[in-house]
Amino acid sequence: MFFLVKYCKSLEEGSFRGRSADFLWMLLFGGTLLTLLAPFVQIEFLGSSLTFMMVYVWGRRHQYVNLSFLGIFNFTAPYLPWVLLAFSVMLGSSPKVDLLGMVAGHAYYFLEDVYPRMTGRRPLKTPSFITAMFPVDEPIRPAAENVLHQFVAEEQQRHEQHQPAAEQAGEAAAGQPAEAAQPAAEAVGGDRPHDE
Repeated sequence: MFFLVKYCKSLEEGSFRGRSADFLWMLLFGGTLLTLLAPFVQIEFLGSSLTFMMVYVWGRRHQYVNLSFLGIFNFTAPYLPWVLLAFSVMLGSSPKVDLLGMVAGHAYYFLEDVYPRMTGRRPLKTPSFITAMFPVDEPIRPAAENVLHQFVAEEQQRHEQHQPAAEQAGEAAAGQPAEAAQPAAEAVGGDRPHDE
């Protein structure tokens, strides 16, 4: 359950941010594939397999994240499903459930991320009837991005307020001799060149 919540949340907030319909489509694809494959391997409960599918997709999409297993050894995220598989086998569990989830995860990853780069076609494009169920998602901006946008807006407003003063000083300086115009320009903008 921990892995389901952790990696489902991480996927939804990361690579599926603002793409709720695509996230639902991934879950539907994975659930359907697992349901079709389950009778061939005699598995009745597919919750763990779906969790492994999400762990596999998360690991592939976060290739450079470093992880540690019980503080014993370090590895990168794409190896996480294999480490968890080895650990469950050491505890005496059957690897079929985990392997089934990894097969579904690899099928999704290949058809969604690898195959479109190779051919330019996207076979797992989210159907329009699923996209229509969700309003257009506005990605939630992180706090730092909101502060940056607020800062830029304040700077533009401050620039617009100082622009008329600079134009008035330029008009006053235009009627003066060249020696008198230079101190007036320096008083308004310093040594910075002005855009005209």
